[in-house]
Amino acid sequence: MTQEQIYSNARIVLADDVVHGTLVVRDGRIADIGAGKARAGEDWNGDILMPGCIELHTDHLETHLQPRPKVRWNLDAALQAHDGQVATSGITTVFDALRVGLEGDTEFGAADMSAMAGTIADAAGADRLRAEHFIHLRCEVSVGDVVDHFDTFRDNGRVRLASLMDHAPGQRQFVSLDAYRIYYQGKKKLSDAEFAAYSARRIAESEANSARNRKLIAKRCQAAGIAMASHDDATAAHVKESIDLGIALAEFPTTVEAAVLSRKAGLKVLMGAPNVVRGGSHSGNVSAIKLLRAGALDILSSDYVPFSLVQAVFLLADQAEAPLAEAVRLVTANPAEAAGLDDRGRIEIGRRADLIRIRRKDGLPPQVAGVWREGRRVA
Repeated sequence: MTQEQIYSNARIVLADDVVHGTLVVRDGRIADIGAGKARAGEDWNGDILMPGCIELHTDHLETHLQPRPKVRWNLDAALQAHDGQVATSGITTVFDALRVGLEGDTEFGAADMSAMAGTIADAAGADRLRAEHFIHLRCEVSVGDVVDHFDTFRDNGRVRLASLMDHAPGQRQFVSLDAYRIYYQGKKKLSDAEFAAYSARRIAESEANSARNRKLIAKRCQAAGIAMASHDDATAAHVKESIDLGIALAEFPTTVEAAVLSRKAGLKVLMGAPNVVRGGSHSGNVSAIKLLRAGALDILSSDYVPFSLVQAVFLLADQAEAPLAEAVRLVTANPAEAAGLDDRGRIEIGRRADLIRIRRKDGLPPQVAGVWREGRRVA
């Protein structure tokens, strides 16, 4: 039996424009887009209808796995809680970031991450989740056993993206040792002597392992058809290394130079939506809005605050940093293209009806008033 929904009197965000009209959904796909208000269907009273957000890099799942230090939550319950917050934030496709190569700043172990990956695959396969979940492996290449840990995920079909990162001090995200000290010494509650020893160990690990492990993991990703991202590129040399490895996505470049060079080389540039909302990077690196103004920003990621995707989109539009349709592409069409998901991300006939309804009230953040995945309401 055909399932049909009609949404009328909506401001529909298309790829390059916002139109007042009516959207018809049939059997989970967009069937028609018409002008004006229809006689039939649900009256949206001028609310905004946009594609569901696509999140490529969120660390948010960990906050549900470990809601307090030394407290570990049930895996299925943690995933459902995360999924609920993701969906009600307007995200219909999410790449959950799992750590590969544990550098000693977490209580999680390799077995925890592998178990979580299995839980995601099982829940997605059984259609127990509101959003569609894939897996993004965050590979800390400075860690000696990162390749062995990566190999434990080889049979998980939900793995679609891997990022190659090195968080050792003195380079990339933490060129500033003061910023590194503030982040890690405070987080780990280390004395000055303990912090000095920790920093020295991390630098030595990076020098011994990073170059070799980048190449090994890149080779595995290419063989398995897993998309690759660089992480925290800062210099022209970093960008060249990324290009040589076949990387397609530049995550969180820390300088304008790296972002512009990445974009010129055909990489899509991803930055954090919290960076937009806060007006700058919490690590003191380049601002996302500065990259947008330089024409070197393609994708926004919620990173650690799921709602920041929708919030950033409307902040950019309200502050005239980008037209609404362009701002929406940063969280819909562009990440879909980067991830090879050509069935979603745009409101076009034949695409998946992954949709969100946005209600605006002056002076308040946008309200996510409804979320649909393949035409089925999930929030």
